[in-house]
Amino acid sequence: MIDLYTFTTPNGRKASIMLEEVGLPYTVHKIDISKGDQFKPEFVAINPNSKIPAIVDQESGLTVFESGAILIYLAEKTGKFLPSEPKARSEVMQWLMFQMGGVGPMFGQLNHFKRFAPEQIPYAIERYTKETLRLYGVLDQQLSTHTYIAGDYSIADIATYPWVAIYEFQGLTLDQYPHLKRWLEAVKQRPAVQRGMSVP
Repeated sequence: MIDLYTFTTPNGRKASIMLEEVGLPYTVHKIDISKGDQFKPEFVAINPNSKIPAIVDQESGLTVFESGAILIYLAEKTGKFLPSEPKARSEVMQWLMFQMGGVGPMFGQLNHFKRFAPEQIPYAIERYTKETLRLYGVLDQQLSTHTYIAGDYSIADIATYPWVAIYEFQGLTLDQYPHLKRWLEAVKQRPAVQRGMSVP
């Protein structure tokens, strides 16, 4: 049994999608970051960085925080969505790191400055909009020659999907990125993705 500590954010949904995809039983613990639950001592004991998601694997006794680390852990635990062949594994890991280092932070900053900042700062909105669109372009180019981001469906797709799926929330369009749009619709049709996106 996996204990999943999460909330309704793209990073949180990476973990729930993965758990649904691999079919492991899990219990959801809602950490309401809008109310500061992430700073409560009992959660800080699980993740000292006070961020969701985090998991506790009751079978192995391991605690894992950071969404990318969770995806790798669950992939290795189940043997799913992360190839063992070195070249294919490297491709998946590169695109997972692309999401962790680029897509997540840049899209997240756009969310903040466009939707949640106490004042509208045009420079910040323009900067992060441009970078988000640039990253859309990188993904679109990759997907012009690949069905999924790194070839076969993998943790690279699971990590990236929840962030791209909020494009309308960000006031953006995918009309100029047809390959990215095609990929988004394909991933959206997966039953495990639909279940994972509704957690919690």
